[in-house]
Amino acid sequence: MPTSSPSPRPERGKFAAKLLRGGTEPDPRFTLANERTFLAWIRTSLALVAGGIAVEAFTTDIFDPAIRTTIAVVLLVLAMAIGCGSFFRWLNIERSMRHKTPLPLPLIAPILAIGGGVVAALLLVFVLLRLT
Repeated sequence: MPTSSPSPRPERGKFAAKLLRGGTEPDPRFTLANERTFLAWIRTSLALVAGGIAVEAFTTDIFDPAIRTTIAVVLLVLAMAIGCGSFFRWLNIERSMRHKTPLPLPLIAPILAIGGGVVAALLLVFVLLRLT
């Protein structure tokens, strides 16, 4: 009985090859873990969009218009930065795995931390001013 040899892996398209810049295909588990992390960042981005819209739409009785708009804008800008940054984070990690180089530091984590701190500080100032 003849044995069949495994079929060669299909080549990626030109667009994928240009984005990934060569290298060897990593273990699928690592690629899928990278994808799950990307999706978690996207979920965080969508939650920030929802938060920004909710602040603007449902807090008219609580916040002054300037504070309400500032908080909503900060949340929406954070959502935009994390949504866009998550793709580049995914891509850079995928490239690092393909070329067996150290993983890049996460730039979107400090952006999220600083942005969250700014929103918390604005809310703290508002609460303290409201108490006086």
